[in-house]
Order: sequence, then C-alpha cells, then structure tokens
Amino acid sequence: EVQFVESGGGLVQAGGSLRLSCAASGFTLDAYAIGWFRHARGKAREAVSWLLSRDNNTYYSDSVKGRFTISSDNAKRTVYLQMNSLKPEDTAVYYCNADTMDPRDWGPVSKYEYWGQGTQVTVSS
Repeated sequence: EVQFVESGGGLVQAGGSLRLSCAASGFTLDAYAIGWFRHARGKAREAVSWLLSRDNNTYYSDSVKGRFTISSDNAKRTVYLQMNSLKPEDTAVYYCNADTMDPRDWGPVSKYEYWGQGTQVTVSS
C-alpha cells in the first residue's frame, strides 16, 4: 500500500525556516520522482518542487525557487523540503506524492490517487 506521511510543519514568522519531511512507503523510492505540493485556503493544490533521487535532478516552481530545497535520504525512505525565507503566501498544507521519472507525466494534481494527511505551515507577517 502506497503511503505518505508528512511532518515538520508549524507556525513561523516571515523570514524564518522550516524543514518538512515526507516518509514514503509501498514503492521503491528511487524509482520514482517525489514531489512536494501545497494547498492554500481558497486556492488550488499546486506542485512546488520535484526530486529525481536517482540522479538528484530537482525542479522548483517560480514561487519557491531560490528559497526551498528538496532532498532525500533513500535509506530512510524520506524526502525533505527545506524552506527558507518564508513568506505569508507560503502558508498552506503541504503534501508529498510520487510520479514517474519523466517530467512530462507530472500532473495535473487530480491524477494522484494517494495523499497523506499533510502538514500545516503557517507564516505570520
């Protein structure tokens, strides 16, 4: 059974940092791309970063590029999202998910069947 367990969220002031963790199980982690998504109130869920752990290729949305860093520890079956210089607009529930290694296959968000409970990130101004 595919499972994602996200953790590490919290309340932080603007300019602060958080590190999110995604514990994945039920599939071979380095055979897939792992993505971080976020869902802000009143907005659609969006992908913010992807990692191809096999070759460490990373992708970021324009809104987080230069501030967020995605990484993985395959031995721990965990993918991380280091979030620096946080802004109030980063406030959302953050989720992770998996897809094929081909970026052309990624999305739309509605295609992903399994979601964890997410972890809430709140950035105060």
